[in-house]
Amino acid sequence: MKDLLVGDIGGTNARFALWRDNQLHAVEVFATADYSGPEQAIEYYLADQGVALGEVSAACLAVAGPVDGDEFQFTNNQWHLSQRAFCKHLQIDRLLLVNDFTAMALGMTRLKADEYIEVCAGDADAARPALVIGPGTGLGVGCLLRQGERRWLALPGEGGHVDLPVGNAREAAIHQQLHGQIGHVSAETVLSGGGLLRLYQAMCALDGDVPRHKTPAQITDAALAGEPRAAAVIEQFCRFLGRVAGNNVLTLGARGGVYIAGGVIPRFAELFLRSGFHTSFTDKGCMSDYFAGIPVWLVTAELSGLLGAGVALEQALHD
Repeated sequence: MKDLLVGDIGGTNARFALWRDNQLHAVEVFATADYSGPEQAIEYYLADQGVALGEVSAACLAVAGPVDGDEFQFTNNQWHLSQRAFCKHLQIDRLLLVNDFTAMALGMTRLKADEYIEVCAGDADAARPALVIGPGTGLGVGCLLRQGERRWLALPGEGGHVDLPVGNAREAAIHQQLHGQIGHVSAETVLSGGGLLRLYQAMCALDGDVPRHKTPAQITDAALAGEPRAAAVIEQFCRFLGRVAGNNVLTLGARGGVYIAGGVIPRFAELFLRSGFHTSFTDKGCMSDYFAGIPVWLVTAELSGLLGAGVALEQALHD
């Protein structure tokens, strides 16, 4: 039986694994800058695993951006892919390209008990959609629908680019400060790694402070060490995330629960759990009671996108 290959390709790194018995095997991480394209990185990976060209029958790659047609240009790195040329080069019969947040959403179906933390208690309604939202390099937003005992549908979108919601005078002032600098203020403008730095700079400007930190990591470290300014920025970040997540729950009717994924929040999980996220999440006026009983989980798993690519491939081959 031929092998199956899965990949999760971001701006900086690409993760590859063999998919066997519905599980990941031999996960390796490659720097995208070290290879001219995905074919070259995968060829090296397969050789490292002792898998010859022609021994992989199908592959699924999770990629950042809308997937349409044969050609795909990666958003945050120099790679380009033609599906036909890819299959010919690697002697693969079938290539499935999926949006990276489609894979992330499908990865939620494979979480283990120690790979998520309960943020808000509740009982998920399995017949209703679940929301998957993830601040990382950008802000990913997706919807997960159960279609049977072992069948799932992930609906990707561009929800990270909706307008940043404002709930009070302070947030209105922050929005105005950002708008004056960059124009349109999307949710991703703030709710991402780079957005955390942008939020910090905007809050310093509003309060007449000189920014001391130059990277998101420095802000996070300072907040964890108890610096008031950095802690206030993290608190506001969490509150904005609550507003955006709550808006999406209402839009989708996501009583199936909310998964907070991505690489940003786990870096300050303790602060997040103590933050005003829940207050902002449920602050919806006459619809505030709608949120009673909707569970929220913080996902700490590192390979959800790669697992989701495996789930997508498994379902596609079953079809």
